[in-house]
Amino acid sequence: MVGKIACFVVLCMVVVAPHAEAFTCGQVQAAAVNCLPYLQNRGPLGSCCGVIRGLISSARTTDDRRTACSCLKAAAATIKGIDMGKAAGLPGVCGVKSPFPISLSTDCSKVQ
Repeated sequence: MVGKIACFVVLCMVVVAPHAEAFTCGQVQAAAVNCLPYLQNRGPLGSCCGVIRGLISSARTTDDRRTACSCLKAAAATIKGIDMGKAAGLPGVCGVKSPFPISLSTDCSKVQ
C-alpha cells in the first residue's frame, strides 16, 4: 500500500517537474501520506493537522487550490479504506478553513 502511494507521488512529481515553481500533486500527496493512518482508522491524528495547515497556507493562488483539490480527490479515489467522513471533517478537526470541501463530489474546476 505505502509502495503504491510512493510510486504515485513520484509519478506526479515526474509529470509536473517542468513546472517546479507551481504547486504540485507530488507536494500535496507526499504531505497527505501523513494523514493516512487517521483517515483509514488505523491510527491517531498525529502530524496530520500540521500538514493540512501547511497545504492550505501554501496554496496561494486559484490554480494552486484547484491542483490541491484535484490531487486530493484523485488520491482519495485511488487509495482504499479512506473514511471520507473523516476526510471531510479534517479541516474542522484541525481548526482551519479549507478553500474547498474535501469530497469525491467536489468540482475542483470551480474552486476559487
